[in-house]
Amino acid sequence: MDARRIRAAVPGGEERTGRARRGAVWASAAVLAVVGAGGWLGLTGGGGRGNGAAPVSEAAAVADRLELPWPQEGQTSIEVEGVGSLGSKGGQEPVPIASVTKVMTAYVILKEHPLKGGEKGPEITVDEAAAQEAHSLSESSAPVREGQRLTQRKLLELLLLPSGNNVARLLARWDAGSQEAFVAKMSRAAAGLGMTRTTYTGASGLEATTRSTADDQLKLARQVMKDPVLRAVVAMRETTVPGVPGTITNSNRLLEKPGVIGLKTGSGTAAGGNLMWAVEVKSGTARHLVLGVVLGQRANTTPAEGLRAALENSGRLVDAVQRDLPAALAPRDGKPVRA
Repeated sequence: MDARRIRAAVPGGEERTGRARRGAVWASAAVLAVVGAGGWLGLTGGGGRGNGAAPVSEAAAVADRLELPWPQEGQTSIEVEGVGSLGSKGGQEPVPIASVTKVMTAYVILKEHPLKGGEKGPEITVDEAAAQEAHSLSESSAPVREGQRLTQRKLLELLLLPSGNNVARLLARWDAGSQEAFVAKMSRAAAGLGMTRTTYTGASGLEATTRSTADDQLKLARQVMKDPVLRAVVAMRETTVPGVPGTITNSNRLLEKPGVIGLKTGSGTAAGGNLMWAVEVKSGTARHLVLGVVLGQRANTTPAEGLRAALENSGRLVDAVQRDLPAALAPRDGKPVRA
């Protein structure tokens, strides 16, 4: 990214596809299907065929019809709205998630200070700390000046598009008085969403002690995509800052693909490359929202290499979902797929 636009120096399994994963699904003793908020079906296991086992769920049947190019490292989880899980890979051990953390930061801010329609929200004054951190060469930051007054909506854009760590901490101080108090709110929000394997220790994701799983972050992705303002912001390709020439582009290059409407990148040395993504897939006259989380790509290399791997691997998943999901959702034996 052009240095005049923004300083963006970022902080420092076995593959299973389609039928290969089917063996693991069928080997599970039972199906555990949980209908979550917003009509989602979360699948954590599979049922057997024949021998008196419980029938296979519709979500498992759809997943079995797909040959997804699952990344060979890290963690990945994918779901289809109204259908359920397409599978999870990589286990449930919490790992650093870097700037994917900012999705929770934005969620808490909008939960505490909701915006409707085209509302821009209150003006927030940029403090000395945020202005000084704008010049950091060791972490991603957004170009803001001390005393500058920017709307809540604009700061959300600077939080999520260029992944401004300084903006994350500024919003935390504005909302809760300190980053520590804000982190407590993040933790309560995570608990409320059932994110039992997630620990937040900062608002930006800079700290490697902020850890989660792909499954947990998928729970958050479902929730944030229900907020029209957040959904609109994460789909933006670029934004501007008053007084700063040029544009600030979104670090999520997956938005270049048709149908992709979000969500958030994250990268760091320990975390590797991470991406929470959202894509709309057409199936006949219907549109299905598909959400995915990819964590831990090329961890312990460089942030740039990790992010590149996360974007490339997620891009292959998006391509496969867009290409093959409509056929996988097609009725079998005259019966439509249902949640």
